[in-house]
Amino acid sequence: MKLTVQVWRQAGPGAPGRFERHVVDGIEPHLSVLELLDALNEQLIDSGAEPVAFESDCREGICGACGVTVDGEAHGREDNVPSCHQRLSGYADGSILRIEPLRAGAFPVVRDLIVDRGALDDLIRAGGHVAVDAGTAPDADALPVGEERAELALDFAACIGCGACVAACPNGAAHLFAGSKLMHLSLLPLPSLERQRRVVAVVDELEELFGPCSNYGECARACPAGIPLTAIAAVNHERLLAGLQRRL
Repeated sequence: MKLTVQVWRQAGPGAPGRFERHVVDGIEPHLSVLELLDALNEQLIDSGAEPVAFESDCREGICGACGVTVDGEAHGREDNVPSCHQRLSGYADGSILRIEPLRAGAFPVVRDLIVDRGALDDLIRAGGHVAVDAGTAPDADALPVGEERAELALDFAACIGCGACVAACPNGAAHLFAGSKLMHLSLLPLPSLERQRRVVAVVDELEELFGPCSNYGECARACPAGIPLTAIAAVNHERLLAGLQRRL
């Protein structure tokens, strides 16, 4: 089939951006959005033009690198699916696709479809890690964790850090991302020892770098890892718990 692609072009962070219009023919419906960009780049290179810069790595939906905005939707039209798995089968021959970067104030454009998601890294540096001195590795059964608790922690740990939740949020909030980290670590024995310090540090970064959460719920709909909306509640829950502990 033949598709028209309106793709965002921007030479650098300080350069003005614009949409370019290209027609790409011979596209199979089973191909993904990224494979459409591959075909477009082959066409541009063959004509001597500059290819479109975009990120991708595993193309298996687990690395979080591939995020773009398609027709105003973070990753694409299908909910909870990363860009590399968004198929073109839902588009009719002759359709127009508008492809641009993940749009968020915290994600400045680096070039074309590539954005700087370093603000998410700042959240991880603030509290998305474990710094407890545990000494030598304990025995596997020294700190038992129930199956239900362990599975719940793994569900929240599934976040791939793609940033779609931030781009999908009208406020540019990162509470789904932050909440998934807080919940994951609070449910496990050793990480929970730093629970109070962690939430204070993470919330400070959230308020400085991202917008406020208004519970729109768009973040959970865009999340390719299926992080539930309850992760947002974890941010306020952990903050309240830390405040109560400081008063005791």
